[in-house]
Amino acid sequence: MNLLFLCSQNKRRSLTAEKLFNGYNGHQARSAGTENNARIKVTAGLIGWADMIFCMEKKHLRRVREKFAEELRGKKTVCLNIPDDFEFMDEELQELLLGSIDEHIEGGL
Repeated sequence: MNLLFLCSQNKRRSLTAEKLFNGYNGHQARSAGTENNARIKVTAGLIGWADMIFCMEKKHLRRVREKFAEELRGKKTVCLNIPDDFEFMDEELQELLLGSIDEHIEGGL
């Protein structure tokens, strides 16, 4: 399954999720940001690649729905409600991600 993780800048939360879940139980993971100055900016191609899209906050989900409505058709999108309070690979962030993602993936992680 292809998992796409989105936050604002693609420097901490979504990048941590990509590192955690890429290759985990055969899943592929990528990450991007919704802001213009993101490290890697979300594109229609990334949305098309993904089987599931995880947004860290409601604002990220709103932004991709506004910009990529067509590409999102039929895609499962999930808002994780994880605030921008963590550093890259923060242990608490990793625990939050592991606990949040498992319930949304068929067969679990």
